[in-house]
Amino acid sequence: MDAPALRETVEREKQSQLDRLGSSKYLIALTDADLSESTILGAVAESEYLARETFEALASMEDDDRARVAFEAVADQEAEHYDRVCERLGARPEPDHAGAVHGYLRERDDAVSRVAGALVGRPLVSLRAHTQVVGFYVNEADETGANLFRDLKADTDAELERGLAVLDDICETDEDWERAQATAEYVVQLAYDEYADSLTEMGVNPKSTC
Repeated sequence: MDAPALRETVEREKQSQLDRLGSSKYLIALTDADLSESTILGAVAESEYLARETFEALASMEDDDRARVAFEAVADQEAEHYDRVCERLGARPEPDHAGAVHGYLRERDDAVSRVAGALVGRPLVSLRAHTQVVGFYVNEADETGANLFRDLKADTDAELERGLAVLDDICETDEDWERAQATAEYVVQLAYDEYADSLTEMGVNPKSTC
């Protein structure tokens, strides 16, 4: 396996979950059905805060130079994302609970799993999340807001490409690639489970993609 094959495999194996995460119901799940701009921005800001904390933690414990450099760069990028979203929001929320995805990522204990989870699985989810926020602003005819999240989406796509490139460097055996695939897929599943649980609690069917 190589990096392009890994991405293709993860997206194929988790197609249903990723399609649902990319549906219009994503923002409903994210905000508990409060689709005001302030609530959406608050939820996104919390996500960016948690991402910054996660990548700083991964960088601090990583022995592999290639992975550590990637984590440090993405930590800086997520800090910038947090600042930009908070500037738009006019507040700086700081969540006190990491949630399932970030909790899992921070517990990985090898470079392959850390990179695959944080820089492949997570951005595959985040790309779809940013698409929905862009759509919100397009519907509001707010080009400034839409462009902000287009920028964040482009950065997230670059994060994914960085992660895939690092995996190409550090995966030496079939077992490494299998572990990378399993970890990335599990992160997608964790994100989907949180999404589905949130919708189910509101009486909304998470399985449709309308």
